[in-house]
Amino acid sequence: MTPRLFIDSSVLFSAANSAKGHARDLMTMSANGEITLVLSNYVLRETIRNLSQLKQAPLEAFEEILSNATIEVVDAGKQAVVDAGNLVVLKDAPIIAAAKTARVDMLVSLDKKHILNHPELESYIKASIVTPAEAFQKLKASK
Repeated sequence: MTPRLFIDSSVLFSAANSAKGHARDLMTMSANGEITLVLSNYVLRETIRNLSQLKQAPLEAFEEILSNATIEVVDAGKQAVVDAGNLVVLKDAPIIAAAKTARVDMLVSLDKKHILNHPELESYIKASIVTPAEAFQKLKASK
């Protein structure tokens, strides 16, 4: 079965902003059908908003990533977001709730302050929460 990775906006932003790095590697793996990227509409809106604030907005790269990737969009219901809000800052509750709802294999983030290194969030969503580099290494090791 193809691994399903929930990708938050920090990772999408990084992938759109740089042609190198593990965030972009995950996008390439998705384009090759090796993994499925799971996103929410919240993540998509947040990424577009953040990219559009740059002087040289890499929106074309972002659109290319989305058009080539194997993507599944999963949104969480209001109650799921409220429940997740009891564990994480409110701005990240929709991400945690959507990852839990989607039953993904991993949640990939660059948010060291609120999402990474919080074992209670891993227990809540029943999946590992990792950086793009960690996700890439785990995926390569499982082949």
